Amino acid sequence: MLGGSFFIALSRNAISAGLMLSFFLMLDRPRFPMKKTIGYYILFGVSLITVYSVWYYFSVVSFVKYAPLSTLPVIGIFCILMSREVLYLSLYKMALAFYMFSVCTFCGVDVARWWFGGNLWVDIVVRFFTLIIILYFTWTKFRKQFLNGVDFLIDEMDMFSAVTLIVSVMLGALMAYWPNLQGFSIFNMVRAFLILFMAGVLQYAILHLYIHLGYEHYYQAEKELLEVNEQLLHTQMDIMKDSEKEAARIRHDARHHILLIKEYVQKGEFVQLMIYLDQYVEDVGSWKRRDFCQNRAVNSILSAYTKKAESQNIHVTVDARLSEDLKIRDIDWIAILANVFENAIHGCIYSGQIEQTIQIYIAQKANKVIMQCCNTSKEVKFQKGIPKSDGREGLGVFSIVKAASRYQGETDFSMENGMFVTRILLNLPEELVTGEPVKEKTTEGKSK
Repeated sequence: MLGGSFFIALSRNAISAGLMLSFFLMLDRPRFPMKKTIGYYILFGVSLITVYSVWYYFSVVSFVKYAPLSTLPVIGIFCILMSREVLYLSLYKMALAFYMFSVCTFCGVDVARWWFGGNLWVDIVVRFFTLIIILYFTWTKFRKQFLNGVDFLIDEMDMFSAVTLIVSVMLGALMAYWPNLQGFSIFNMVRAFLILFMAGVLQYAILHLYIHLGYEHYYQAEKELLEVNEQLLHTQMDIMKDSEKEAARIRHDARHHILLIKEYVQKGEFVQLMIYLDQYVEDVGSWKRRDFCQNRAVNSILSAYTKKAESQNIHVTVDARLSEDLKIRDIDWIAILANVFENAIHGCIYSGQIEQTIQIYIAQKANKVIMQCCNTSKEVKFQKGIPKSDGREGLGVFSIVKAASRYQGETDFSMENGMFVTRILLNLPEELVTGEPVKEKTTEGKSK
């Protein structure tokens, strides 16, 4: 610290607080609307600068010793309260902000000492330009990349890895900043520069690694969805082939039916003719594909997996009430409904129960879609709310949760009276709701 007047300290405090608050806000998804959030940040920043400047005015010695490190918990608590991110991600962003503060301080103080004999205004100017460069790089290069990959960071980073990253960047910032309080030397300056440089490169590389891992897992999940979609298409083709075979048989037998009808008419046996016609209508209707609801994507998935379940002697009951033009992506229906149905079939097969049932209820109410699936199952263990079975994660559960999150949805998995219950709620934006739900549309005479 080079000292200086009250206004010099005020300028330094404004640059430091502005850097940390701006850097954190650029990388944050705030709890409140952005306009309101910016107002809170400005109010807090002005208050913080005022308090620290008054502290410097009354006690320069204690300010020099404690002010730099005290900014971390003070600003950190405020930023964490303003953010809606998980705690460890907010702590990591705060550590990065403190690292940037250390870089700015190092550049201002040591450049002024080395080349300009400790000129106070050079310190202020260098800090200001360093602030501009850091914020410009963050806004134009780093912000978009970070926010696009923040969900991947949350998925990939656990508490241990987050703490490791926070400790490493904090040690880099503290070790580089601390020697400047003990006097200036070329050795200390070079050491601080190398530590700051290595800490920055390490953090940037690790962030890229986590984001890359997140993309890998995302593409893997998409690949699994495509595989499920392919299986669904094959099942649909089998259903169509069966329908075509049945229709061909009926057409082939049509000539015999006509001859028999003529015989009944010629003999005047109209009672027998009516009985025969009723039997014929029943036979023709038996091969017609069941319609579960008006939504074609949902109807196709329910038809395909109902056939698959019934081939395993599983009794299926479906109550689906969805409009035709509900604009949820087909790939998301596959991720959610196909995986839920697939899990239910596997649960029934491995349950060991003689009577195996699957009950599915789907309804659209205003801008919400409610889904519940109950299936026969053996006891299932849960870890962090996710079902675990035979030492493996439930099939497709990750895809279900991720697809539901695209619609600000909620998922719940539980065991109730020997039945595995999956509940899903999707919150749809108003513009995605293009029709009213069907009033009554049930299959097999059972409704929720």
